[in-house]
Amino acid sequence: MNDSVAIVTTEYAHFETELRLESGRRLGPLTIAYECYGQLNADRSNAILVAQAWTGDAHAAGRHHEDDRKPGWWDNMIGPGKVLDTDRYFIISSNVIGSCKGSTGPTSTNPTTGRPYRLNFPVVMVRDMVRAQKLLIERLGIDKLLSVVGGSMGAMQALEWGILYPEQVRSIVPIAGTGRTSPMAISLNALARQAIYNDPLYKKGNYRPEHPPADGFALARAVGHISFLSDASMDLKFSRRFSRMDGMFDFFGKFEVERYLDYNGNSFVDRFDANSFLYLAKALDLYDVAWRFDSLEEALSNLVCPSLWFAFSSDWLYPPSQPEEVVEELQRQKKPVAYHLIESDYGHDSFLVEPEKFIPLLKEFLDGL
Repeated sequence: MNDSVAIVTTEYAHFETELRLESGRRLGPLTIAYECYGQLNADRSNAILVAQAWTGDAHAAGRHHEDDRKPGWWDNMIGPGKVLDTDRYFIISSNVIGSCKGSTGPTSTNPTTGRPYRLNFPVVMVRDMVRAQKLLIERLGIDKLLSVVGGSMGAMQALEWGILYPEQVRSIVPIAGTGRTSPMAISLNALARQAIYNDPLYKKGNYRPEHPPADGFALARAVGHISFLSDASMDLKFSRRFSRMDGMFDFFGKFEVERYLDYNGNSFVDRFDANSFLYLAKALDLYDVAWRFDSLEEALSNLVCPSLWFAFSSDWLYPPSQPEEVVEELQRQKKPVAYHLIESDYGHDSFLVEPEKFIPLLKEFLDGL
């Protein structure tokens, strides 16, 4: 059996409507980039929405052309015979608003000025992202999603779907997520912000795309990337090896882990926009499932569908205690909830690096629907 979804094309849905944001501002017209894999069945009951992490995009599986060296970011999960089986399910992956990967964001043209929004783009919350996704799902003619599955920021979107639209979601699967962003996670994003702000090329967000604040942006990415890893995974991959390019007693010499962070940060600058990075970081910082509710208890009372939660033992960005707080409240309310703590040394990125550790549990859950 061929396990690839083969060649795929990113599509774009345009909406003339204005979306009322949680801030009170309105955003429109809207464009949402998305990809679909598999076929929608006759009664349109087999649709699963895959929600992206922080700097992801709509390209979750397959390749864009024959010479494309890198498949979509969750290609090991989506395809014929895989856990998100495109012979059974219709998989939708959309890019969130606020991004720079095809959906409306800071790099998009502001219809009022005819120039890019840049910092005139309104602050968006995860809840706003989900409301924009709802427009896309309606455009596709889907009344009810079989499931919403996502890791990290995608887990937050999955939870929001279950709370905002309880009659239109049959299940949610939050992976490596949290019910509210912790002060530690916010502080790491604060360091990343300052790295970008302090780059002289940032120019209060008015930099030219061809001259981005590359040094500050690369440092910001490095700060974020460290939070995705763990002590064990870094020791396994790099140990204390010194770079072969440098002498140990060269004052500016670097360890291999430093070289890795440099490479990762610099390559990221070439494929993402600094303002979009900052807007999405702000959305993460603002996330609290109890926003506009009186309490966590009240917010979760709206969640009626079965939910399957995964946390990872070495995740220190969103440690197991955070999703467990949500799970315990759902259990107290006698909601249909299952939770699994997965042992992994790969930190927050475990859901991308070792999906085989939770795939059987996810398959069993989806089969049970």
